Amino acid sequence: MTANSGHRMGGRSARKAKRSSTLPESIKPVRPGHKGGLFKPLKEKDLPKIHNAVLDVLETIGMEKAIPSCIEACTAIGCKVSAEGRLLFPRSVVKESLAKAGRDITLCGASPKHDIHLTGNRVHFGTAGAAVHILDPINREYRESTAADLFDIARVCDTLEHIHFFQRSIVCRDLEDVREMDFNTCYASISGTKKHVGTSFSFPENVEEALQMLHLIAGSENAWLKRPFVSMSVCHVVPPLKFAEDASACLEAGVRGGMPVLLLSAGQAGATSPATLARCVVQSVSEVLAGLVYVNAIKEGAPAIFGTWPFVSDLRTGSMSGGSGEQAILMAACGQMAQFYNLPSGIAAGMTDSKIPDAQSGYEKGYTVSLAGHSGANLIYESAGMHASLLGCCLESYVIDNDMLGAINRTVRGIEVNDETLDLGPIRDVCLDGPGHYLGHEQTLSRMQSDYLYPLVGDRENINNWIEQGSTDVIQRAHLKVKEILKSHFPQNWTEEIDQKIREKFPVRIPRNRMQPRKIS
Repeated sequence: MTANSGHRMGGRSARKAKRSSTLPESIKPVRPGHKGGLFKPLKEKDLPKIHNAVLDVLETIGMEKAIPSCIEACTAIGCKVSAEGRLLFPRSVVKESLAKAGRDITLCGASPKHDIHLTGNRVHFGTAGAAVHILDPINREYRESTAADLFDIARVCDTLEHIHFFQRSIVCRDLEDVREMDFNTCYASISGTKKHVGTSFSFPENVEEALQMLHLIAGSENAWLKRPFVSMSVCHVVPPLKFAEDASACLEAGVRGGMPVLLLSAGQAGATSPATLARCVVQSVSEVLAGLVYVNAIKEGAPAIFGTWPFVSDLRTGSMSGGSGEQAILMAACGQMAQFYNLPSGIAAGMTDSKIPDAQSGYEKGYTVSLAGHSGANLIYESAGMHASLLGCCLESYVIDNDMLGAINRTVRGIEVNDETLDLGPIRDVCLDGPGHYLGHEQTLSRMQSDYLYPLVGDRENINNWIEQGSTDVIQRAHLKVKEILKSHFPQNWTEEIDQKIREKFPVRIPRNRMQPRKIS
């Protein structure tokens, strides 16, 4: 008995040691880009119905407030202007643009290992948002977000395996000048991570300034065009069915500058979008396809992401409800429509209404992100770190949500059924010739890393061990992890010489010493 117990304990120790070792990419249980698409909230017969409704909207209602350059580009390929001044999109024009749209595009990272290939229904999880507050979950206090916070968030996300890309998630509230805010948002984001970065701009001249910096970092304009490591999120519409004038100008500047663009429609059901979910999908798809026609009229085949982000209102109050079941099903339906068009796609999930990382946050993020991932959309934005229906952001939540994203990605990967996984040899070994359990079996040890995923801060200890280790909760453990990252992780994405040139030429407002190792209390 003693010998057997010792053997089993040794096996457990060996398994724990093996589990903690660094894994080659080829055998990791989850990786970016597993194929989704198994969850289909819309019936197959519904898809062409929605598509036809979209074509009717674009052809007969069209878009208001198109800027002159948009009208010029779109009418040159067959669009028309109504007597009321609305830009109309004939069916033939929409279908032709869909045929010519860029597909199988790559979002480049500062490091090629972080490149994201947007093909088919391959799924990736990342950040986004425009929070104006940072949460301290230990003291349960909110404060206004800053540019330095954004740099810290990027550094934290850079270390988290299951966050595959980084789009800015907060507003730099310490910068009142819009030019400085746009520039420092881009600068802080790309300073903190080697993953692909998404950002946004308020005016076209701000896009041009950021492109100058990106050319300098890349080494030349040509080098940037070969590997654009920053994309632009652009809300090119003001729902319902109205172009945003400044955003349209930014869109044009980004497309001409070789920057991939996320075509973003973010109507709110019951307010700026219809209350019925089907009509909500129709309006959102119409607005994004209008943007796609616009992009291809500027530059045929330019990299553009189908970004249908219809939000949900609590119709009792009119407030956004980012964690609702309706939000989850609506985004999944939009992911399904992207599959219908075979377009590179991005939807949003994880926008909990909870103000802190509590049980409500967990269950709302769990089902919204799960349904989004299983819809097969290529990019799941806002999947980590966000609270209060996108008004709040929490560094510790990125660490907690990283565990969640890994687990959800494991469900997206699914179960492999093949000759190897169905081989009955291990069952015979254990049941006919062995000890009657699989604890020490060779295949158990060989598959524990490739088939099973283990959390970073999630607790799986028994009760006694948990008590001995301080009876901590997941927020406390995540807080310690954040402190560890912020103390030690400072990516070097360009040389000190280049950084000095950037600071001499552009309005960088984050002090250099704030971006270097320092004491973290």
